[in-house]
Amino acid sequence: MTNTSHFPEIPETAQEVHLLRYPSGVPAPDDFSIVDVPVLKPLDGEVLIENIWMSVDPYMRGRMSPRKSYIPPFALNAPMEGHAVGRVIASRDKRFTEGDLVTSMTGWRSHALLERDYLHPLPDTPDIPEQAFLGPLGMPGMTAWVGLNKIARYQAGETVFVSAAAGAVGSVACQLAKAKGCRVIGSTGNADKADWLKNTIGIDSVINYRETDDLSAALDDAAPHGIDVYYENVGGPHLEAALDHININGRIAVCGMISVYNDREKATGPRNLFRLTAQRARMEGFIVSDHWSSYPEFVREGVDLVRSGALTWRETVYEGLNKAPDAFIGLFDGKNTGKMLVKLAA
Repeated sequence: MTNTSHFPEIPETAQEVHLLRYPSGVPAPDDFSIVDVPVLKPLDGEVLIENIWMSVDPYMRGRMSPRKSYIPPFALNAPMEGHAVGRVIASRDKRFTEGDLVTSMTGWRSHALLERDYLHPLPDTPDIPEQAFLGPLGMPGMTAWVGLNKIARYQAGETVFVSAAAGAVGSVACQLAKAKGCRVIGSTGNADKADWLKNTIGIDSVINYRETDDLSAALDDAAPHGIDVYYENVGGPHLEAALDHININGRIAVCGMISVYNDREKATGPRNLFRLTAQRARMEGFIVSDHWSSYPEFVREGVDLVRSGALTWRETVYEGLNKAPDAFIGLFDGKNTGKMLVKLAA
């Protein structure tokens, strides 16, 4: 996709967000720093991009801890990484021209100089906003699709329970399941989000977990015949409730557990894991990057759903790179409905 609205001049300096220290508990604004850096002109085979949109995502919290995981921690006093949509402003590679819109892993900075293998052109879909490829048609949407299709192997007619259902991943999971012909139950902790899930997305039942003292009982009311699939984004009491009501041969796709990301001590495990044995159920974690070869299949399906109106979304947008830390921290306070984004340029 090419955007010919304007071609910004190459600036002398750019800005990056650096991580100054590994947070203890919930990250704070002073864990981050905005740093000015020189902008280098591209050499042969290089492309200079100006980032327009960047994504902040819960998984990034794991990279802010110096512990072994599936992905290395962020380096201190260096630019962080994340998905971004940018515009080519100078190119020394014939495959890219000025104005091309691309995705890369160079979020948390205003500009980036990259070799071509680290850039991916946006699909030619001028009727769809470019930032959608950071949300419902990007990594969050792909994560929802992989969890349901590859891990849970959901089928039409099944009952699907999605936690954090109004988030970037959860809201897509709900809509994919509805489009498949499933009965969908979602949880959220906010009345406005609950209204959006019920009356705009059209899921079958919504649980506001902040308004109940017994999440398992609330899920029993919403799913009196049990659940076949649980899309796990939260952990803690949500996982226990799902295990209480998982049907025989049920499946739990473990995408994340945001309730424990900022814990200073190890969280207590579910008390009812034996339900997996009793119900012959399966619980499996996954990392979306392991399945990225299926992205073209997902995006074809996703674009069709967007165009038909079966896949919609909300965005929570912070303006300016200096607001990126606040946007990220806001994820853990539930300040986003749908995808949390930072707009960097016009």
